[in-house]
Amino acid sequence: MIFLIRITPKLHTPMYFFLSCLSFVDACYASAIAPKMLINLLVVKATISFFACMVQHLCFGVFVTTEGCLLSVMAYDRSVAIANPLRYSVVMSKSKCIGLVVGSWMCGMINSLIHTVSLSRLSFCRMNVVSHFFCDIPSLLKLSCSETSMNELLLLTFSGVIAVATFLAVMISYMFIVLAILKIHSAAGRQKAFSTCASHLTAVTIFYGTLSFSYIQPSSQYSVEQEKVVSVFYTLVIPMLNPLIYSLRNKEVNDAIKRALEIKHFPC
Repeated sequence: MIFLIRITPKLHTPMYFFLSCLSFVDACYASAIAPKMLINLLVVKATISFFACMVQHLCFGVFVTTEGCLLSVMAYDRSVAIANPLRYSVVMSKSKCIGLVVGSWMCGMINSLIHTVSLSRLSFCRMNVVSHFFCDIPSLLKLSCSETSMNELLLLTFSGVIAVATFLAVMISYMFIVLAILKIHSAAGRQKAFSTCASHLTAVTIFYGTLSFSYIQPSSQYSVEQEKVVSVFYTLVIPMLNPLIYSLRNKEVNDAIKRALEIKHFPC
């Protein structure tokens, strides 16, 4: 997807710039988890050093937070494109787009670094068996024999606020999108406007749906095996699904794929 957007001048717009950034995050996102998980499947006794566990947690935190922020940025981009199309190129300038992406990465780095540092200061004096396929905060907190109330507070404060803020940004953006679509008189115009954000809405629903199912549930209903299944979905399946979601129902992307294939087969 990144290469396709790069070589197609027609796709050099804010929408596809954000999509290429999301595709890059997805690739990094899966790469932080998949290699170690595949190695663990091939060995009899899967192990991971404390340092490697902290690095994996740091990377995972950066990418999952950045993805959430980018999805909210993309929702804002779509709301501006649909609700205020005449000023779209002015509002979504190149410098602003770059600033929004950099801000998303900074948010991810700060949030993940705070949790990783707080985790590294804990003592692990029990049987250090991580009941998960990657180093996730809940699994690590259960292994610690230190007081974890500060870690839980940080998790609620930073990750909770970021999750709520990005989700509200998405909801508010779509509220403006719906209001703008309702003002369009023709059915064809409404369908065209909605089709531009249908893929993004699907990606947002899957992303927040799986994370909510994994983290926002009563402790009495918590199941380790269920948690593992859901985690596989949002750490590995979603990064692979996003390129398909954004390409299958997107005419511009499909046309770009066809042109790229034609150039490959007929270079002259």
